[in-house]
Amino acid sequence: MIPSKILVIIQRSNGDVFLSAPLIQQLQQSFQPCKIDLLINDDTLAVAKILPHISDIHTFSYVNKNEKKWYQEKNIFKKIYKKYDLSINLTASDRSVLYCILASKCSISAIEEQTKKSWWKKILLSHYYVFDNKKHILLNNLEPLKSLNINKFDTRSSLNINSEKFSEIRDKLSKLKISKFFIFHPSAQYNYKVYPQHLRNQLLSLLNELNVPIIVTGGMSHIDIEINKTLPTLSNVTSWIGKTSIEDCIALSSLSEGYIGMDTLNMHIAAFYNKRIFAIFGPTNLSMWAPWSNELQVSTATNIPLQTYGNVSVFQADLACVACGKAGCDDKHGKSECLDHISPLVVFNEVKNWHLSR
Repeated sequence: MIPSKILVIIQRSNGDVFLSAPLIQQLQQSFQPCKIDLLINDDTLAVAKILPHISDIHTFSYVNKNEKKWYQEKNIFKKIYKKYDLSINLTASDRSVLYCILASKCSISAIEEQTKKSWWKKILLSHYYVFDNKKHILLNNLEPLKSLNINKFDTRSSLNINSEKFSEIRDKLSKLKISKFFIFHPSAQYNYKVYPQHLRNQLLSLLNELNVPIIVTGGMSHIDIEINKTLPTLSNVTSWIGKTSIEDCIALSSLSEGYIGMDTLNMHIAAFYNKRIFAIFGPTNLSMWAPWSNELQVSTATNIPLQTYGNVSVFQADLACVACGKAGCDDKHGKSECLDHISPLVVFNEVKNWHLSR
């Protein structure tokens, strides 16, 4: 039976949601006409809204988890219970797997490798696959297609962005007399991924010497706000921190020459648009989260201080512990000492050499 109503469950971060776009596009192409809904965490809603071919979005709130636990669960179950022909879950958490099982008769989900955690999931799910921490998240997200006998698929996709948004950003740039420019994105969702202030400002000062406009991007989180307070005043550097929505950042990225900054959602947006990327990585697992090169249809899983593949350059510390995959050295969202060992001059030289060779 060809499914006409599909639920895709992605209860993780913004990056996971953004990099589900190829899966959603492939489902739409394979099962036209079909209705595709999402079930996500509410803090990823802005990203979910830009995905193509989505009808309805159900949200789960971790903020309300303790206060309205059963009320929230009851509402979600009521909305999704046996309402779909096919349900696909991209994470292995117990809650998301249960949602997947209850939503349809045909359920496909990621599971953990450990049998102690996943035995009941193997019994209750129609199909399952082991979430592979050594495989890029984009490829993990496409794994459910194999259970649907869809073995040819594309890692590229489209986004649901209003064309007026691009015109709006072009006008804003024009008023500032900015045409060609780089994006510099210094923040991340967590502090353990953020380049230290003194190194960040050294890098910006060096980039300023290129005499190319640098637009600093960021949201309204406390991390972004604190970074904005410490930015140096430089002639070619303009801060748009707190002044751009997700859609604005996407339009801005599409118009830029390239991306310089941390491993975060904005880096993946730049990769989506095939921009030249200079990505600074701390403890993050490269095999899952390195920028995907559409040109080469690969990423990287190799940990070395500097590497370039296609349109992507990745910078890491030359330390034996890199990349540990922890949330900071204490694995509790504390400081990542490896970021102290990435030279701003090394990053700058790569940007400069590419810029001058164009």
